[in-house]
Amino acid sequence: METTETFESLVRAEFAPKSTYLNTAGNGLLPSRTVAALHEAALLRAEGRPLTPLYEDVEACRAGYARLAGVPATRVAAGASVAAHTGVIAASLPAGAEVLTAEDDFTSVLNPFHVRGDLKVRTVPLERIAESVRPGTALVAVSAAQSADGRIADLAALREAARAHGARTYVDFSQAAGWLPMDADAYDFTATVSFKWLLGPHGAAFLTVPEDFGGLSPVLAGWVAAERPWDSCYGPVAELARSARRFDLTHALFTFAGLRRSLELIEELGVAAVHAHDIALADRFRAGLARLGHEPVPAPGSAIVSVPRLGCRQPELSEAGVEVSDRAGNLRASFHLYTTEADVDRLLDVLAG
Repeated sequence: METTETFESLVRAEFAPKSTYLNTAGNGLLPSRTVAALHEAALLRAEGRPLTPLYEDVEACRAGYARLAGVPATRVAAGASVAAHTGVIAASLPAGAEVLTAEDDFTSVLNPFHVRGDLKVRTVPLERIAESVRPGTALVAVSAAQSADGRIADLAALREAARAHGARTYVDFSQAAGWLPMDADAYDFTATVSFKWLLGPHGAAFLTVPEDFGGLSPVLAGWVAAERPWDSCYGPVAELARSARRFDLTHALFTFAGLRRSLELIEELGVAAVHAHDIALADRFRAGLARLGHEPVPAPGSAIVSVPRLGCRQPELSEAGVEVSDRAGNLRASFHLYTTEADVDRLLDVLAG
């Protein structure tokens, strides 16, 4: 585990934001090591050098994410978006299957089930999702932390309810992986994007599946999904990968080149240390809001704080050099490893002005 001094020195070496940046729930900042890796990857292409190191980066990212998620790398697929991963899961369900979802969850977790047209998609408030699992529920799909307001799903209760009724579970960790300790092995399927709390570029997402693939069919499979990709560039794939790599999508090589270094940084710092740092700052903001007479959406233990009716102040805050989000009329601030107490106090000062 990193000491506070080492944590702070590592962060200072990697980040130099030019604003008070409190919008990781929108986009995470890129560490300097990631920027350097992106530059080197671009030079490989520009100078006509072999791209072998970029393919090695993909596998290093798969392994690094697997350690973060707590599953073997053989259960991790490297794709491009949560929506694509959700689409693969949606395609596996029989007509008429019931999918239980949370109200106003992020669209990428929901829409592929709706566009099927022949599934029974049932929606309930997040707080009721565990108690709403029932006999006949085929799948429960939910975000670990809600994008709009940071509320954290009761995943332990959800697992228990799903197990009791024989339902599968699909959890999107896009707003959690990197600051909230996760155990992907506790669910049938999980997904995560790369460009938020994992501090990577856009264009990569991970899917975790059971050892037996959970009944999924690799409907988006191309040559990279083959057991021997370079021998599978022409004609139908003769043998799909024996691991979750059969669900890979063609890799955005530059993205994975950068993401490898971002994942290494998170691993060096340790998710436990990042979690403690982020939550302390979010709680500092909540306390400051109370002094100003504002009440955020209840989301204890979350690194995301959403304040009703203050979203309209986002342009003003941005003008003052404070970057937050306006989500559904709420002001959404999100705190990550490069955020400081001074950043929190700056946001509170502008809101008080």
